Amino acid sequence: MEKNNTAAEFLHVGNRLLEWYSNNARDLPFRQTKDPYKIWICEIVFQQTRINQGLNHYNNFIKRFPDVKTLAEAEENEVLLYWKGLGYYSRAINIHKAARQIMNDYHGVFPDQYEEILKLKGIGKYTAAAISSICFGGKIPAVDGNFYRVLSRFFADDFDISNSKAFTYFSELATLVMPDNVGDFNQAMMDLGSEICKPKNPLCGECPINEGCLAFSLQKISDYPVKTKKVKAEDLALTYYFVHRNGEFLVSQRKDDFIWKKLFEFPNSISSDMESFITGSKTVNHKLTHKNLSIEIFNVEVTSEDIWNRFIAENQYQITDVEGSHEKSFPKPLENYIQNSLKD
Repeated sequence: MEKNNTAAEFLHVGNRLLEWYSNNARDLPFRQTKDPYKIWICEIVFQQTRINQGLNHYNNFIKRFPDVKTLAEAEENEVLLYWKGLGYYSRAINIHKAARQIMNDYHGVFPDQYEEILKLKGIGKYTAAAISSICFGGKIPAVDGNFYRVLSRFFADDFDISNSKAFTYFSELATLVMPDNVGDFNQAMMDLGSEICKPKNPLCGECPINEGCLAFSLQKISDYPVKTKKVKAEDLALTYYFVHRNGEFLVSQRKDDFIWKKLFEFPNSISSDMESFITGSKTVNHKLTHKNLSIEIFNVEVTSEDIWNRFIAENQYQITDVEGSHEKSFPKPLENYIQNSLKD
């Protein structure tokens, strides 16, 4: 689309969205506050999680870590534990680091300028814009997938959203319809994209801006947004050994590189004198964003106390049991394996 029109010609669209939002905004706990800490946490929690799925996680996290200081002073493993079930554990690691950054660099006060918010670990342009506009009156659109979808349909714009310049392009497009109250406008766009202008089966008849929507008038809603570049998922095979004895089993904590940062896992190799204790194996398939995992887990029931103790000493494994595993964060397929293994 050639943006030859002025923002004034489309300002009524933003105002209509604000009117719709004032009557239809979702009643969510984090909308009762302008606390940048809580807005920050909610934005990170709900980046890849639906509201109804992540709400309990958000509430539990805020209850345990009600402010930046509490979060910064917590141990990383506890933060990971309270992130359990949300996935994307690197985000939990980043918010913990950012909380300490706020305490050290900003004297415990959440920065109120967009450029300063962007400096915090793990915060990108979308999240910084959301916090800035909602909490501090910043005039920056919080462009995400909802913005791409709503704007590309409204303007029947075929700009490829997988293009590296898509964020900048749609940020400029958003300014054409953006009213003065950018905080509510950003939230209105989030709600519109989630509830009405959905990726599939959008409720166009209920859309407050359908009269000006070109894709709707042309009956080409399904053609937008345009996305041609697809990232092919990588196939990855992993091997684990569930080494256990008398109701206890061995684990270690992953490093912060590659997948499942800082989560706990089973041993990925065993010594030759333990091979005779293998009683079977199970293969589990699991999908991550850009990886298809095939995980083979061998069951190793050790009957020799000497071999058990030597293996632990040589590799510095931690010993735990099913109850103790609840206090640690495991990748979902390994957590499921634990719950289905030593219950009795």
